[in-house]
Amino acid sequence: MSEAQLGALARLHELLVRQGIEYWLFGGWAVDFHAGAVTRPHDDLDIAVWLKDHDRIAELFAADGWKHAPEIDEDGYTGYELGAVRLELAFLARGEDGRVHTPLREGRAAWPDEAFEDDVAELQGVRAKVISLRALKADKSETCDDPLVAEKDRADLATLYRRPSFPRQA
Repeated sequence: MSEAQLGALARLHELLVRQGIEYWLFGGWAVDFHAGAVTRPHDDLDIAVWLKDHDRIAELFAADGWKHAPEIDEDGYTGYELGAVRLELAFLARGEDGRVHTPLREGRAAWPDEAFEDDVAELQGVRAKVISLRALKADKSETCDDPLVAEKDRADLATLYRRPSFPRQA
């Protein structure tokens, strides 16, 4: 599955960059890109995009073969699938105070400051924009009630602290 997910991410990177659409990889795959190695199996790809770009992204994804696959209870994100690869697309907006958040039906979910910069990493020949290492560590440090997710977050955090930095690329 990792090869299919990396291939899909390469495709997404090319598609979004070519169209001038900002995106950032987060979650488990961002950990791997920061670490420079695939550290565990992943259920999906997680990328964050500006909400204002969603209609354009939906058109691009449909033209590229991605199928919209929303979940019943989704809030602040939506899903797409390409074959066996699942993509979770989180939406971003900037509040009046300048802080980035994910708009929810009832309120907003804040992102760490400076999460969305120009960090680009490469893994097995695939380039991707990634959220900052500091933001990823903060995200993985949050308490989670789901024991399976909490276990993955602890493992991801250990990986991130073993790899204090990665080469930034333009």
